[in-house]
Amino acid sequence: MDEYNRFVDWDKMDVTVQSQDAKELTCTEFQELKQLARQGYWAKNHSLRAKVYHRLISNIPCRTVTPDANVYRDIIVKIVGKRNSSSLPLPEFVDNSLVPTYCLNAEGIGAVRKIILCIANQFPDISFCPALPSVIALLLHYSRDEAECFEQVCRILACNDPSKRLIDQTFLAFESSCMTFGDLVNKYCQAAHKLMVAVSEDVLEVYSDWQRWLFGELPMVYVARVFDVFLVEGYKVLYRVALALLKFFHKVRAGQPMESDSIQQDIRAFVRDIAKSVSPERLLEKAFAIRLFSRKEIQLLQMANEKALQQKGITVKQKRQNVHLAVHAENFKSEIVSVKEMRDIWSWIPERFALCQPLLLFTTLEHGCSLSRFYSHSEGHEPTLLLIKTTAKEVCGAYLSTDWSERRRGGNKLSFFGTGECFVFRLQPEVERYEWVIIKHPELATAGSEPENHASPASSTLSSGSVPSDPSDRLSPFLSARHFNLPSKTASMFMAGSSECIIIGGGDGQALYLDADLNHGRTSHCNTFNNQPLCSESFQISVLEVWGFRD
Repeated sequence: MDEYNRFVDWDKMDVTVQSQDAKELTCTEFQELKQLARQGYWAKNHSLRAKVYHRLISNIPCRTVTPDANVYRDIIVKIVGKRNSSSLPLPEFVDNSLVPTYCLNAEGIGAVRKIILCIANQFPDISFCPALPSVIALLLHYSRDEAECFEQVCRILACNDPSKRLIDQTFLAFESSCMTFGDLVNKYCQAAHKLMVAVSEDVLEVYSDWQRWLFGELPMVYVARVFDVFLVEGYKVLYRVALALLKFFHKVRAGQPMESDSIQQDIRAFVRDIAKSVSPERLLEKAFAIRLFSRKEIQLLQMANEKALQQKGITVKQKRQNVHLAVHAENFKSEIVSVKEMRDIWSWIPERFALCQPLLLFTTLEHGCSLSRFYSHSEGHEPTLLLIKTTAKEVCGAYLSTDWSERRRGGNKLSFFGTGECFVFRLQPEVERYEWVIIKHPELATAGSEPENHASPASSTLSSGSVPSDPSDRLSPFLSARHFNLPSKTASMFMAGSSECIIIGGGDGQALYLDADLNHGRTSHCNTFNNQPLCSESFQISVLEVWGFRD
C-alpha cells in the first residue's frame, strides 16, 4: 500500500479499504471484468484498485501524441514555478466547478490544481469540462506521484475510440448530455420527472446538475465505486447512476416539504448525505436494474440533441432560455388545452424540441373538417402534436415523431411509419400518457443489428427538424423500429394516413382512428402503446388542432 498513499489522508479514508489482504486481478475477459467491477472486487483493497485503474487506463486507445508523465515533469516548473498552487486561478473550462478534496491530504489538494493547469496547457481544445477536478482528485488517491496521475487523466481525455465516450470536453457535448439525461428521466423516472416539473421553474436546469451529483457531491466511497464500473463499461454507467440517484431522491423525499426553496439545492444535499439512506451497493444495484436503451440508441439521441443545439447556435456557454416558459401565457391560445396543460405536455416531449415554442399549424375551427387540408398544413413539419376535444369534452392526443409526408412512401397502400418516440395521451377526465410498449417492456425486443446501408455516426448528422431533401443527410433516427428485433409488426405501428383515415397505434386495435371528415373517431387498446382507450371508444370530434415546433 505504501507506494499509493502519498496523497491520502488515511483518517478520512474508509477503514475497510485499509484492512483487506491484497488480491490479484488476472482476468482479461470483458464480461468477467464487468461482473467484478459491479461487485466491487477491487474496491476493498487500495493497492489493488490503484493497479486495476492503471491497467484499465493504459488500455484506453488514445491519440498518437498523448502527453505522458515526462511531459508533466518538463512543464510543471514553467507553469507553476515556486508559486503556491492554491493562489493560481483555474482555467475557465472547469466553470467554477466544485473541486472535491475527497480523502486527500494537503499535498494532494494542492496537486489537483497543478494538474488541472498542466492539462489546460496541453489540451487547448478543451472548452468546457466541469467533471475534470473530480476525476483528477479521485485518481490522485491511486497514483504514486503527480506525473502518473497527469498521464492517466490525459489518456482518458485523449481517448480516440469513437464508440467509447468518456468525459465531455465541450459545452456542446455537456449540454447535449444534460438534454439526453432529461430525456432518459422522462422515460425511466416519470414520478420524479413529474415532481421536477411541478416544483421547478426550469426542469432542464435541474437536470444540468446531473454530472455535478456524480463528480462533485457524491462522497468518495460512492464515486470510486461508480468509477470502477465506468472505466470498464463507459459513459452509459454515469446515466444509470444519476437516474438511480433521482429515483432514490424521489422515494426518500416523496410527500415531504422541500428543505430549501430550490429543488436543485435539495438534490445536491441529498446526494452529499446519501450515506444516511442508501449504501454504495444499493445505489449500483438500483442503477443496473434500470432497463436502459442500448448504447447505440443513447448515442443517436445524444447526436440528435447536439444537432438541435447547433441549429440553434447554442455551442458555447450562455444564459439558457427558460425552457419551462416555452409555452408563453400571453401568446399561446388553444381551444382545447390551457397554458398549464400545454406545459405539462411540453414536459413529456424530447428535450431537443422542448427548446422550441408551439406553433398552431391546423385547427378544424379555422381550416375546416378536411383530411386533405390537415395533411397540407401539417406536411413539412416534424414532429407534430395532435390534440382532440370530443363533444363529450374529453381531451386526448398524440405526439408524432415523423413528417406526415412519409405516408406517401407506401404508395396508395396504408402503411405505418414513425419512431418509438411517438406517444399517445389523455388529459380529460384524467391525465395519462402511454409510450411505446418497448420502453417499459424491453424484454419484448432485443436490439438488432443495423442494416448494411446505415450511415456511420462520423459522417452523418441526425435530422431533428423537417426532413432534408437529401436522404444521405439523415442518420437512422433514435428509436427507429428497425434497430429492434420485434416480436411482430404490431409492436411498431406508430402512425399511418391515407385519404380515407388517420391511424395512430395498431395491433389488436387502434389507439386513435379518425375518419376522412375529421368528424368521428374511435379509440381502443393497441399493442404498440399498450394503452387504455383514450376517451369514449366511439366519439365525435368537437375541435382538432395540430401544433408544430417553432425555433
